[in-house]
Amino acid sequence: MKEFYILNFLQTMAPKFLLLAFIALPLALPGQDLIKLPELQNAIHEAGPVKVINFWATWCAPCVKEMPYFEKLNQENKNVKVLLVSMDYDLDPNPAKVKKFVERKKILSKVVILQEENPNSWIEKIDKDWGGALPSTLVINPNNGKRKFVQGELKEGDLEKLIAEVSQ
Repeated sequence: MKEFYILNFLQTMAPKFLLLAFIALPLALPGQDLIKLPELQNAIHEAGPVKVINFWATWCAPCVKEMPYFEKLNQENKNVKVLLVSMDYDLDPNPAKVKKFVERKKILSKVVILQEENPNSWIEKIDKDWGGALPSTLVINPNNGKRKFVQGELKEGDLEKLIAEVSQ
């Protein structure tokens, strides 16, 4: 009789579990985690190396244009931690689109999706002067407390200058 129940379970429930795993797996892959503001704040302020945190969206042309600078920094400077924070969730809460974008652009830096709505209610918690413009970049040195926040597109060489400023 036990065999009947096991077989029945496998025939009826296993496909549902597999379907659920198939749907959930892309969301659980490393690098495209959904995070809330408190988790992001912890990541910003945790001890360790200089952090470069870029706020971007897949629909933002200047964001996409500057993305290679962050990728280059991530690959060439292991003394800096790069975190790319997708702001797509507010307008389109579909993490699969961000995942596809990251795969298509072959982004190797850590990417998280900020699972927050109504940016006007929390952007001051990132930087008091942030008006919400994208792209925006925060460069912070947790060891000395120095930080630089830039609204708008960065040009080649800007990241290195910002890192030098917070490292002094």
